[in-house]
Amino acid sequence: MHDFVVPEVVLSSGERMPLIGKGSGGSPLPPLDVLISILMEAIKVGYHHFDTAALYGSEEALGQAVAEALDQGLVKSRNQIFITTKLWCTNTHPDLEARVRVCGSVFHWPVRLKEGTEGFDAKGKVLSFDIKGTWKAVEECSKLGLAKSIGVSNFGTKKLSELLLHATIPPAINQVEMNVAWQQEKLRGYCREKGIQVSAWSPLGANGAFWGTLAVVESPVLKEIAIAQGKTVAQQGATVIVKSFNKERMKKNLQILEWELSKEDLDKIKFQIPQRIGCPVTYSFPRMAL
Repeated sequence: MHDFVVPEVVLSSGERMPLIGKGSGGSPLPPLDVLISILMEAIKVGYHHFDTAALYGSEEALGQAVAEALDQGLVKSRNQIFITTKLWCTNTHPDLEARVRVCGSVFHWPVRLKEGTEGFDAKGKVLSFDIKGTWKAVEECSKLGLAKSIGVSNFGTKKLSELLLHATIPPAINQVEMNVAWQQEKLRGYCREKGIQVSAWSPLGANGAFWGTLAVVESPVLKEIAIAQGKTVAQQGATVIVKSFNKERMKKNLQILEWELSKEDLDKIKFQIPQRIGCPVTYSFPRMAL
């Protein structure tokens, strides 16, 4: 068993969420049995918060991993595992049957796409997004007990303001791309004011095929601090949703709990690292104002 106790935050829904989560997306994903084994290992080393989505194709593997963890006594009850799953853009509409069938606890993006659209290939496939009606349907999903907490992902202040005008249950969380090269101070301040927990994806910059940057892992400022602290660049800052499938990296990502940065180092990160403007992923969604 693991030696780490991950701190939790209490969401506006009243649910407790571990501050560090394990992502389960990847391209390509490992075979089902391999992915189940990886997720089981994550539970063994201390992860009790998992992030998945309809788009990722990892929901089945995560469900089986949690079931096996319960059978093996790695966790005592399902309530010890916090799972965030996300509704894909082809299902962001108020239709009850489709909503119950594919309900996610979080909107993946504030946009609606034509049925059958694959991935981020959105050109010519963006439909009118009924944010009021769709959020009402998600609130009903919560009332039916299909999700203990509901939230959003990749929402900027404009879309959040629009949603909050109509919400009777405000989003408990907003999951966004955030790292030391894109610190999202305005959005974080807005969410703090509204009682919305911000969760960071791609805390290391996600240098992937569709988006990402080396500005984090190759940052001279972070490398200097890492050398002085005897740590790696990946162990600095509040990594929230981490995606490595490597056993040793999974452990290292939890070891950020064992130390903290000095005010001098925090000031270097805040003021000396150039900030990116805009999110490259949103370029796939034409004219979408987040």
